[in-house]
Amino acid sequence: MALDQTHDPARRSWVASAHEAGADFTIQNLPLGVVAIDGNARAAVPIGDRVVDLRHARDAGLLGTLPTAIADALGAPTLNALFALGRPALATLRAHVSEMLRADTPMGARAAKDATLTVPAGTVEARLPVEVGDYTDFYASIDHATNVGSMFRPENPLLPNYKHVPIGYHGRASSIVASGVPVRRPRGQMAPVAEGLPRFGASERLDYELEIGAVVGRGNALGAPIPIAEAEQHLAGLVLVNDWSARDIQAWEYQPLGPFLAKNFATTIAPWVVTLDALEPFRAPARPRAEGEPAPLPYLADATDRTRGAYDITLEVWIRTERMRAEGRAAERLSHGTFGRMYWTLAQMLTHHASNGCNLRPGDLLASGTVSGPERDSRGCMLELAWKGTEPVVLGNGEKRAFIADGDEVILRGWCERPGVARVGFGECRAVVLPAVG
Repeated sequence: MALDQTHDPARRSWVASAHEAGADFTIQNLPLGVVAIDGNARAAVPIGDRVVDLRHARDAGLLGTLPTAIADALGAPTLNALFALGRPALATLRAHVSEMLRADTPMGARAAKDATLTVPAGTVEARLPVEVGDYTDFYASIDHATNVGSMFRPENPLLPNYKHVPIGYHGRASSIVASGVPVRRPRGQMAPVAEGLPRFGASERLDYELEIGAVVGRGNALGAPIPIAEAEQHLAGLVLVNDWSARDIQAWEYQPLGPFLAKNFATTIAPWVVTLDALEPFRAPARPRAEGEPAPLPYLADATDRTRGAYDITLEVWIRTERMRAEGRAAERLSHGTFGRMYWTLAQMLTHHASNGCNLRPGDLLASGTVSGPERDSRGCMLELAWKGTEPVVLGNGEKRAFIADGDEVILRGWCERPGVARVGFGECRAVVLPAVG
C-alpha cells in the first residue's frame, strides 16, 4: 500500500486528546480491537483517550456507504470475519473511519455531536481482538538466539540451521489472554537437585518475553503455499505479545521436542491490532546479511522484502512490583529496543509457515519470538537481562529481580516515530502475576 491521505500528518481529529504529545492513538493510526460496551462485544477503534464503537458508527450512518461484507463484519463479536476480507477491505474501512474522525468535514462535525459514538477508554473492558485458532511462536531475533545459545553453548551459540530457516514452534491458542488479565504462576516438573528425582512444584524462574505478533488476515487453502511476494497480503496487522515462560520447567522438558508446558500456561496480547496500512510510513530495509552469512533460499528471497520488509518499531518493557505499588511508585523501565533488527522478516516467517502447504486462517497469531538487541538494556526477557539469574536487576527502591516475582506487573509498550510523520502507537500489554495454586 502506498501512502495516502489517511497518513497525512496535518490531518486533525475532533478528538482533542489524539493530538497530545506522545499520544499513541492518533487519527493516522486507527488500530482495530474489540471492547465490551454494556456487556456486549463491539468492534472498536481507539482515538486519543476515547474508544469508537464501530457498530454504532455503522448503524448511525457515520461511516458512509460501506461494502456489505465490511458492514456485516462490524456486527461480529471478534475481528476474524473482518480480517478474512483482506487488506483492501481494511484499507477501505480505514479511509471511512478517518473521514468520520476528521475535524474539518461535515461527517466529522456530525460524528462529534453523537454522544454515544465514543466512550472513555478507561471505562471499557478490552477483549481479545480475534478468536485465535492457531498460535505459532518464532525465534527471529538473532541477538536473542545468540545470547541464549551462549549461556548453554558458549563455543557454538547458534545451531547450524538458524541462519537458513525461520525457527518456530506451535503454541497453545486456548491460553491466550487479553491485556489486563492476571497470569497465574505455573506449576510443573523441573530438573532434579543433585542426584535426586525430578521435582514438581511452582516455577521459580518465571519470565516474560517481549514480542510482536502478526495477525493473519486472508488465509490460504490446505496444500497451497504462499509466495513471499504475496505474504503481507495475508497479514492484517501487528500486536504486542508477552509470551510468558517458566525457564526452570523449560530447561527440563525442552529436549528433544522443544517447548511444552513451560510456554502454554499463558500468553498475553494487547487489545489493539495496528494495521499494516498504518505502519506504511515506518517500513525499513530488512536486516542485511553479514559477510559470510548465507543468503536466504530462493523461496524466502524477495527484492521488495529485502528493501522494506522490516518495521521500525520501538519497544519497551516496564515493571511495577507489589512493593512499588504499595509505596506509590511508578513503573520502572527494564529494557528498550527495536523490532527493526530481526533476522527474519514477517513475510519470511509467514511464507515459511505455509511452505509445506499448512493452511493459515483468519485470526491466527504468528509471534516473533523475544525481541532483543546487542546492548544489555535492549534484552527482551529476564533470562537475558539478568543473565540466567546470575546478574540480578536492581530496581530503584532497592528490590532485586533475577526473574519475575508474584505481585509483579509487567508492561510492554511500543510505538513508531519518524520526523515529518504522525506517531503510531501500540498501546500497552500488561498483566500482574498471581501465586501458583496448590
